[in-house]
Amino acid sequence: MAPLFNLKLAILSIFVGSCFSESPFKVQLVGGAHRCEGRVEVEHNGQWGTVCDDGWDRRDVAVVCRELNCGADIQTPRGASYQPPASEEQRVLIQGVNCNGTEDTLAQCELNYDVFDCSHEEDAGVQCENPDSDQLFIPEDVRLVDGPGHCQGRVEVLHQAQWSTVCKAGWNLQISKVVCRQLECGRALLTHGSCNSSTQGKGPIWMGKMLCSGQEANLQSCLLSRLENNCTHGEDTWMECEDPFELRLVGGATPCSGRLEVLHKGSWGSVCDDNWGEKEDQVVCKQLGCGKSLLPSPKARKIYGPGAGRIWLDDVNCSGKEQSLEFCRHRLWGYHDCTHKEDVEVICTDFDV
Repeated sequence: MAPLFNLKLAILSIFVGSCFSESPFKVQLVGGAHRCEGRVEVEHNGQWGTVCDDGWDRRDVAVVCRELNCGADIQTPRGASYQPPASEEQRVLIQGVNCNGTEDTLAQCELNYDVFDCSHEEDAGVQCENPDSDQLFIPEDVRLVDGPGHCQGRVEVLHQAQWSTVCKAGWNLQISKVVCRQLECGRALLTHGSCNSSTQGKGPIWMGKMLCSGQEANLQSCLLSRLENNCTHGEDTWMECEDPFELRLVGGATPCSGRLEVLHKGSWGSVCDDNWGEKEDQVVCKQLGCGKSLLPSPKARKIYGPGAGRIWLDDVNCSGKEQSLEFCRHRLWGYHDCTHKEDVEVICTDFDV
């Protein structure tokens, strides 16, 4: 299949290459926050069309960034994520692009014009650094400062060894979820501006805006655009995550059996067995790196004795696929209608190998 494709590509390149040699096609980025970001469109014979993202990678992006006199390539976003989308009347003009990354223009790359089975959902996108702004950059790292711990505080992002505060106008809950995950904290709880002078930062303010789904592992995986607002440190972003979700089994002969306790606000507390079942057991065993959960039923499993102190969780509901109990549904922390006679106990086989 590959030799046939290469032969076809070579023939097409000779044909269309001669067509474009007299008047190289133009390239533009559409729908982005600035001229160096957006959906890739090329112009041929007065008609603008899109590029299919088959094989599209950072080398191709780097060439487009160079051709448009933009900064360094940042990432390869989906062209379909930029609004407004390409119209149904607009054609996909190029099926595949193969650059080595050193070309000066996209026209110098190997191009496949034999378009088939490619909709605008597969349009290629480009994000480059914006040379027209010295305040927009992709964060290298993130931290929360001036809070009671590393999971609460004023948001600051790092670029070239300098930390900058972040304007609240470009922030939302989805971004907070990504930050909490990147910092290995619990769930995102709260986001607001630093109205209190004691929580305001100093120095530069980052004028970027992240577009996150909330599922990304870090901020580098989110789309980036420029924030148009002029911000002051009174609008610095302050956010709070739950503490890192920790659990343990106590009272058993091994760390894989015992009464279940979870850590919240620096204190260990038990979990009520209302609605607790095999799926919840599976998640606990998985999170602790133990083997499979062992029956009998949770109600009959009362061999480790009642706990003391706080009862943190009640009505926990898991699908069994979660990697951690924190992703299961449950009542608000500390809300329950239980006594310690209903503390959950879990028995797993010893550690998975």
